[in-house]
Amino acid sequence: MAGGITETGEPYSPFVGLVYMFNLIVGTGALTMPKAFAAAGWVVSLSLIVFLAFMSYMTTTFVIEAMAAANAQLRWKRREQEETDDSDSTSDYSDDDSGRGRSEPETKPILSVQRSGHDHFDIVERVEMGQMASMFFNKVGVNMFYVCIIVYLYGDLAIYAAAVPISLMEVACGNHSCSAGSVKYNDTDACWGSVTRKDAYRVFLSVFTLLLGPFTFFNAQKTKYLQILTSLMRWIAFTMMIILALIRIGKGTGEGHPPVASLSGVPNLFGVCVYSFMCQHSLPSLVTPISDKKRVGSLVLADYVLILGFYVLLSFTAIFCFDSSLLHDMYTLNFTDNCDVLNIPVLRYFLGLFPVFTISTNFPIIAVTLRNNWKTLFHRDGGTYPWVVDRVVFPLITLVPPIVVAFCTHNLETLVGITGSYAGTGIQYVIPAFLVFYSRRHLEPVMGRDAVNKHRSPFRHAVWVWFVLLWAAFCLMFVTANIILTETKK
Repeated sequence: MAGGITETGEPYSPFVGLVYMFNLIVGTGALTMPKAFAAAGWVVSLSLIVFLAFMSYMTTTFVIEAMAAANAQLRWKRREQEETDDSDSTSDYSDDDSGRGRSEPETKPILSVQRSGHDHFDIVERVEMGQMASMFFNKVGVNMFYVCIIVYLYGDLAIYAAAVPISLMEVACGNHSCSAGSVKYNDTDACWGSVTRKDAYRVFLSVFTLLLGPFTFFNAQKTKYLQILTSLMRWIAFTMMIILALIRIGKGTGEGHPPVASLSGVPNLFGVCVYSFMCQHSLPSLVTPISDKKRVGSLVLADYVLILGFYVLLSFTAIFCFDSSLLHDMYTLNFTDNCDVLNIPVLRYFLGLFPVFTISTNFPIIAVTLRNNWKTLFHRDGGTYPWVVDRVVFPLITLVPPIVVAFCTHNLETLVGITGSYAGTGIQYVIPAFLVFYSRRHLEPVMGRDAVNKHRSPFRHAVWVWFVLLWAAFCLMFVTANIILTETKK
């Protein structure tokens, strides 16, 4: 995720890129959104999610512009190196030849050279965010970038580690019976005999850790076919939930009466929405392989409009279909214990276990990415890690903290909210804003003011960069103040 320059990957069409981006953004966060909508009120939720979608789209265009600037700088450095090599080779000539060799001074401006038919700002090399940070930030900025990405990945792993055992607990404890739809269960309620639901959750978390934890010590890669399978399951599940909720609302049997506005739910809704629109850290691997990038800006805009519409449809059908007090942190679980909505047992089990299959395939990938980022953060040029540090210490500091957090709490809404509000704000707002700001400053002396980045953001004025940074600062202060005030009232 935050490594250096890597292979571009197999090219694909703009349409496939649109689908991949849709699948990347729409994930676990979408399943926690209905409860957050119900807590904040439908008018407040609609207003906030539209605004946050706009902000996320803006910073996505910032990252794409920075990617193009990074490609231009790499080309310039490569050309400079070639000229240096050519200059060194001419020094081997005799005095007579060297005189003739110096008679033709270098007169070609940098922008006049188009190599391999590429514009300087063509995005042909995949430059990850970590490499861009190294190119455009100072040492402190690079370290802050890695700290931010590591905190975010820890939050991601904690959410995944809690989501799978929750789903298994709800299905295994037998509370998916038709009589359970109007009951709100507590952690202390019985699951099997004297075993409480909380005990069952921790048993499943232990099994999850034993089965998937070892992958952290090795390398894991999500194959193309596994990605297709999980994407297909995701869309079957989401489509089923939306259609089933619409049918119930259409029959007039919906139980939801959400408030118009409830400001107490806004901080958590903010975190959930930021987390649900997260894609900036994966844009290099997503955008670079697109074969025709002429309309990549329109592609990104179309994706955000589609995703916004999808989130609104999913959340609004949920909050008007189910009683707000009975909405689960994981929305799929509302369909496992309510026969009025879904009375086919096989489909109820499918929706209940859907997060288990999709999230379990992602956990090893995120864990390995986090482990590699830890290695990069502490890496020193020319240095190597001892075997114990490389193969044992780094995997353990990757795996243990999120598992401990998941053992302490399984409140997914809170985990998603905190991850989105803090680390998510850094990755989605602060880092893209600084990347585009410093990439412009770095390239102007080299390329000149007349150079036009064809992938530049439509929000090219510096005012937008400062607006994003001020918005991020305001959000962090607002969320922190709300947490402090909430704790003092307890």
